[in-house]
Amino acid sequence: MEFSEAKRLLDPDPLPLEMGVERLPSGQLHVAVRTYMLGCTGEMFQWWFGSGPDARNYAWWHPVDHVGSEWLDLPDDGSGIGSTHIADEKLADDVVHSLKIRFHDPVEIFGEDFATAKARGDISAAVTADIGLGAEPPRDERGRPLGGKLVHLGRDTPFGLVLRSNFWLGHGLPLSPEELEKEMPMQLGLNLMKHSYQEWFYLMRFLPAVAIADRRDEKPAPVAW
Repeated sequence: MEFSEAKRLLDPDPLPLEMGVERLPSGQLHVAVRTYMLGCTGEMFQWWFGSGPDARNYAWWHPVDHVGSEWLDLPDDGSGIGSTHIADEKLADDVVHSLKIRFHDPVEIFGEDFATAKARGDISAAVTADIGLGAEPPRDERGRPLGGKLVHLGRDTPFGLVLRSNFWLGHGLPLSPEELEKEMPMQLGLNLMKHSYQEWFYLMRFLPAVAIADRRDEKPAPVAW
């Protein structure tokens, strides 16, 4: 799936690639990850990103791969839109990658179809961003990092959140298909797929408790027994 076809992700019906890695004609890598986050909701997922997890919380999110976390321009409205996450993390390997992740409004990608999908209940959470690899990645005319695109879309079900995570590695870089294939090897995509599945599995195990605790003054917390 090309990034230009990302609107297809708004449809909950199965796609040809729900979990896997494919090399696109442009040389980019498309990485797709599908995770069932049992007991979680889109509201919880959206809150987690909007809270700007610090280094300690980032380690909770993936205690093996997540190394460092810093947030710039984090808005007060909890949306995370316009913020930049400076992340140091491993991708299921021993190499620490430096990432610049700049979040933006999902409407930039999905247009009016986004509101329609939310109204239908096909989407309950959306996080979209531009990704730059390295300490000083190239940037576009707006100052946004170049090197990748990120789309997380969640859908509430009676059992939990169905999360689709999709990445387009190499997007925006002025390189030929051959150069991108060398810059973004298949193993990098496979490692990212593995890492992404793992981090959502870790997050699923504690997200409901911390999200409920954060809002206990607004909504009574349920208690067990």
